[in-house]
Amino acid sequence: MWKIDRVQNVNILFIMYDQLRFDYLSCSGHPHLQTPNFDRVASMGVQFNNAYVQSPICGSSRMCFYTGRYASSHGAHWNGFPLRVGELTLGDHLRANGMACHLIGKTHMKADADGLARLGLKADSIIGVRQSECGFDPWIRDDGLWAEGPDGFYDSKSSPYNNYLKSKGYDGTNPWADYANASVKNSQIATGWIFDNTNLPANIREEDSETPWLTNEAIKFMDQNTGPWCAHLSYIKPHWPYIVPMPYASMFGSEHIQPATKALVEKECPHPVFEQFMQNPIGQAFQDENVRQKVIPAYMGLIKQCDDQLGRLLDYLEQNDKLDTTMIVLTSDHGDYLGDHWLGEKNLFHDPSVKIPLIIYDPREAAGATRGTVCNELVESIDLASTFIDIIGGQVPDHIVEGRSLVPFLIGEETEWRKYVISEYDFSAQPIAKTLELEPRDCRIFMVFDGRYKLMHCAASNLRSMLFDLQTDPDELIDLAKDQSHEAEIARLTEYLHAWGLRMSQRVTKSDVDIKAMRGASLRKGILPFLKDGSEVEAELIEKYKGPARQNYLNTDE
Repeated sequence: MWKIDRVQNVNILFIMYDQLRFDYLSCSGHPHLQTPNFDRVASMGVQFNNAYVQSPICGSSRMCFYTGRYASSHGAHWNGFPLRVGELTLGDHLRANGMACHLIGKTHMKADADGLARLGLKADSIIGVRQSECGFDPWIRDDGLWAEGPDGFYDSKSSPYNNYLKSKGYDGTNPWADYANASVKNSQIATGWIFDNTNLPANIREEDSETPWLTNEAIKFMDQNTGPWCAHLSYIKPHWPYIVPMPYASMFGSEHIQPATKALVEKECPHPVFEQFMQNPIGQAFQDENVRQKVIPAYMGLIKQCDDQLGRLLDYLEQNDKLDTTMIVLTSDHGDYLGDHWLGEKNLFHDPSVKIPLIIYDPREAAGATRGTVCNELVESIDLASTFIDIIGGQVPDHIVEGRSLVPFLIGEETEWRKYVISEYDFSAQPIAKTLELEPRDCRIFMVFDGRYKLMHCAASNLRSMLFDLQTDPDELIDLAKDQSHEAEIARLTEYLHAWGLRMSQRVTKSDVDIKAMRGASLRKGILPFLKDGSEVEAELIEKYKGPARQNYLNTDE
């Protein structure tokens, strides 16, 4: 593998937004939403226009980012599925190469409590914390969903953000719900969980809302740490609840809402899984245009706030002479259908769900020629782990990390690249699995996309595939697998999936270099089976087994 010179004390600011669509930035072509600070980073670096997550659900997608491995390799397929103890993560790889790795915000990580207990690891020890925090050393951890119902809180941990709000004078046990994600209507709390309230401003001072709060924490971190460090600044927004404080609540209206990308043909003999998602409460809600008219302006306001806070970070780096030594990465864990394809949320593999923004600013002189450029190669979210290891001069352990370094694209070097990208989705924990009478192991769908054709293949043998041609149908409205006319393309993409399924994904304790070094090593340590007369090996290998007998217990002179 080729090597590059690393910048002395280069730092990595790895920024992730939750549920940010790839096409809701002005540098990606949105006609109304202006994001000058995202555009500013794009002008400084490389914008990757075909970046895909390896699972379109928060927890699983993030575990792919943090391990550099596919979901079926690390096993955390759904929110709340623990990442097993011992799974190497970004923090492990970076620390091994002299770089600290810190968390500011959300991971959606579920600790493997049983694994910790089995190994006798205390949760409050250094290794216990790192295993519980996805390999990061937490500056501050806040997953941002402090929901509360009859059975208690969704997240049982203490909320740093709630504690912050209380310190600012917001009363009650859960100001996240009562203020940051609610408005006021007729003197009553108007919760952001209800779509009818999302056009109202959040009842909170803008500077106290979630996105500025995490920006403040990031600036505190950078003020106190000299590096080399990787800081994962993981914002909670623009993920739902879709409600935003003033002035952002009034910035966008119906004139800024693009029509939903959908067609009646999608409802004609739909794939059973697709049909179930269209019919579930989320799909039904976003098929109501009144919902879209209220949600999307709020969603755009949340993104505009994110852009303004990114501007604060860029100004801080520039004013403190840190911009020239800090790599900046902007991305998202998945998108948001927002009514496209008759869906809400992020369940299947249409581009609004599985395609993400990815912009990388590389401060090194070697990256000068690529500034302000666009890369259209097929990129996977797991590529970031390899990229970070490579950037700081480490050797990517490719028997563990399955992604590929993006450094060649950052410095303008030619490289052979992948022919397709993969994504996986496990819906076994969802009600549709019961409706379709599927066993959990059959509730898996795989995406294979080669840049033109996109295949959605189901593990269940009784469910057909879906196929889209994005060259002739860029909006992914026509499922070509409804008839038999594209069997050749389905077979070709299925063969890609088969080849991917044969990858070496679990041999993580020995690299190829290690294995090559093992070849013949046992011979030189005296393991010499299957010799007829000893002439088959070099004389020195059998030397230890030759010479006069020192004692004879056979009572014979032979």
